[in-house]
Amino acid sequence: MQKQIVKSLKDLLLQGNAHVTLTDAIKHLPADMRGVVPDNMPYSIWQLVEHIRITQWDILEFSRNPHYKEMNWPHDYWPKETAPRDEAHWKKSLDKIKEELHDFIALLEKPEAALFEPFAHGDGQHLFREAVLIADHTAYHTGEIVTLRRMLKCWP
Repeated sequence: MQKQIVKSLKDLLLQGNAHVTLTDAIKHLPADMRGVVPDNMPYSIWQLVEHIRITQWDILEFSRNPHYKEMNWPHDYWPKETAPRDEAHWKKSLDKIKEELHDFIALLEKPEAALFEPFAHGDGQHLFREAVLIADHTAYHTGEIVTLRRMLKCWP
């Protein structure tokens, strides 16, 4: 049963299923659109991408580190700059999202992974919950990226 649950979680984390993936949402995004904040919106696509990266890292760190130190919400979770410094900065953020998602999946795939055992350092959270949290959070903000792209008239 655990193998089927882990497979389902991996599919949820890696595939679009009923929605666009982050990779698809940013595909062919013009570089000059990454930092544009549309009228009446609080953030740019870059800020959403960085928010996804920061939050996913935080969930990963919470899930693997019994000495986890809580970050300050919302300040530590949102970048102040509206655009990446350059192409390398953009690529590094995307690479970290992918790398750390696979690090999280490695936690799920450990033979000794106790998917529903609450973390000793938490208040009821467990690995299954954190996997669903990453998927839910990323999907929510990916939808916002698609919306911003539509507002900016740069969605296919």
